[in-house]
Amino acid sequence: MQEPRYIAMWSGPRNISTAMMRSWENRADTIVHDEPFYAHYLANTNYDHPGKQEIIDTYENDWRKVAAQLTGDLPAGKSIYYQKHMTHHMLPNMEKDWMLNVTNCFLIREPRRVLLSFSKVIPNPEIEQTGIPQQIDIFNFVREQTGQIPPVLSARDVLTNPHRALTALCKAIGIPFDEAMLSWNAGKRDSDGIWAKYWYAAVEQSTKFMDYRADDTPIPEHLQDVLEECDEMYQEMEQYRLLK
Repeated sequence: MQEPRYIAMWSGPRNISTAMMRSWENRADTIVHDEPFYAHYLANTNYDHPGKQEIIDTYENDWRKVAAQLTGDLPAGKSIYYQKHMTHHMLPNMEKDWMLNVTNCFLIREPRRVLLSFSKVIPNPEIEQTGIPQQIDIFNFVREQTGQIPPVLSARDVLTNPHRALTALCKAIGIPFDEAMLSWNAGKRDSDGIWAKYWYAAVEQSTKFMDYRADDTPIPEHLQDVLEECDEMYQEMEQYRLLK
């Protein structure tokens, strides 16, 4: 059994983060954690999310206790603790030092596609709701504190060639690639947050990463300013992505 590894995958919403969690959970050596800071985020913001009170009542609200759990002991037979994190859940009051005890990875997606998807649910999303400002902030913190560039994985690269992308990610963090990461059984998971009933219908039907499809849908005019801000931050991270 290899030494325990703690992997924090940082992503914004409207990405392939839940499918990525499925991929890692399909490894026999891995346990996963679905959005561990979500309850703290909802308890400390005014955003109205489906099932908000149920989430707050069910999960730990104290971010410090959650952070301590994220580097705790693993169950017998498991050596990898994969954590699916939403970057926008990291509020300004939350310290980042605990991140230096895990392997931080970043999953990015073109802001235009994020905004197009997001605007179908929230017509006028604020830039903070995209998670992109928080993602670049966490990326820069990790880079400055460790003196190393953390792995950056593009959702497009994953969907275009999952085997190549996941192999590159595993190599970058020193974990053997496992073919089991390429497919999984459809259905619900006990590891999914209770918010799955609102958000995970498509993933529950999936058995692998969906194929990449080009989309040239123009961005609505009222989102142009937000897109420009997001694009600038995205380009800063995109230059470091594992696959070119």
